Amino acid sequence: QVQLVESGGGSVQPGGSLRLSCAASVSLYNDYCLAWFRQTPGKEREGVAAIYFGNTAYADSVKGRFTISQDNAWNTFYLQMNSLKPEDSAMYYCAASRVHCSGVLLPQYFVHSWGQGTQVTVSS
Repeated sequence: QVQLVESGGGSVQPGGSLRLSCAASVSLYNDYCLAWFRQTPGKEREGVAAIYFGNTAYADSVKGRFTISQDNAWNTFYLQMNSLKPEDSAMYYCAASRVHCSGVLLPQYFVHSWGQGTQVTVSS
């Protein structure tokens, strides 16, 4: 099973930027869907972004502000978050799955590996 470790969370003012990283224990080249989710207390975990062999998908709430990408070594992927809003505050989780997710968000029940989560707080 792939082990995922996130980093990059923190506190930022509205309009600011953060980049989250997710480092994997193995190469993710071999047919993995990579995704980011977020969750706030009392709410369902929601898919934010996904990438599969360069094809990306985003939740409507983050389109144009967030960018998911992966490095050329295929063992780290990222979520660049720009123009952050208070409603973006959440615990963010990276995830990986062997299902194909070309151009669509990854449903939770298909996730095979989760990161431990990193807190993002957007507040003035």
